[in-house]
Amino acid sequence: MATNDWTKFTIKADFNTDVRSIYQAWTTPEGLESWFLRKANFYAIAGRLREPHESILKEDVYEWYWHGFDDSTVEKGEVLEVNSIDSVKFTFSGGSIVTVNVDCKNDLTILELTQENIPVESDPSKNLFVQCQIGWTFYLANLKSIIEGGIDLRNKRLEVSSNFK
Repeated sequence: MATNDWTKFTIKADFNTDVRSIYQAWTTPEGLESWFLRKANFYAIAGRLREPHESILKEDVYEWYWHGFDDSTVEKGEVLEVNSIDSVKFTFSGGSIVTVNVDCKNDLTILELTQENIPVESDPSKNLFVQCQIGWTFYLANLKSIIEGGIDLRNKRLEVSSNFK
């Protein structure tokens, strides 16, 4: 019987737009804020805050803030690779690494997201592997909705937080 690999997953999504539009949605602060984050701060090596429309570069560090959460919930990481065309790689939650590749196939833009180096936990089905996979699936659906002219599916109200405490 095969065992599950709880350290890595890949998900794909297709978009009716060009590769460049999807790539910019991942590699500029304003792009990420349009579908994913409340605020995306990227800092160049010298510590300068990147402008909203400015492309991120390798070795930039980031601070990400989500809708539905106050500023005490922040994800910090580093851009590991960026090629200015169709690929970006960054550190993410729990020390994992996310790679996003964008390609055009059969008149569709295909995005492939891989999250790897996910820490093994005592019950991974209830932790980072599943939570990140669910989160990315939602946010990729939101990116598709927004980029294809639909509505923003995110909850932007702090009082209706996804914590539901």
